[in-house]
Amino acid sequence: MALTVMACGALAAMPARAELKIGIVDYNRLAAESPQAKAISDALRAEFSPRERDLQNMQNQLKVKEEKLQKDSATMTDEQKARADKDLRDGLRDLQRKQQEAQDDLNSRRNEELSRLQRVLVDQVRTYAKAQNFDLVIAEGVIYSTPSIDITPAILTALNAGKPAAPAAKPAGAAPAAPKPAGK
Repeated sequence: MALTVMACGALAAMPARAELKIGIVDYNRLAAESPQAKAISDALRAEFSPRERDLQNMQNQLKVKEEKLQKDSATMTDEQKARADKDLRDGLRDLQRKQQEAQDDLNSRRNEELSRLQRVLVDQVRTYAKAQNFDLVIAEGVIYSTPSIDITPAILTALNAGKPAAPAAKPAGAAPAAPKPAGK
């Protein structure tokens, strides 16, 4: 019993550890709402929309050929039907190949741009965290957090301003919690 009392006295005499300054970032929200993400989306749309229009035109032309074949098949010779049917099948195969190529190209470009965006967002979060003296910033795997430690809005504001996050007014959650007594 005397040993327990001495141990408790020793713990009480130790200085209380400083509280960690922790922030939470909703990375999905940053990736969706940042101006950089919107710019990427617009650029990809502009880059691939002409190709998409061409594919749509090709599809419409094939549909017209198919309708013509169905309408005129009664008056066509077997050789004409076979040739028209082969042309239609070849056109459909070509369309599918071009659609797959376009989708593959779009996916490749999107992945390149998202990789760049990820680096920008991570750098922005680091810059903000260092400027605001955060000890820890968590982006994924959070089951629960209070809104007071969510620094996502502050980082979005910095991204919208087009500059690195600099020290600003204390974000919600910037104030450290009161130190807990040692041993509890």
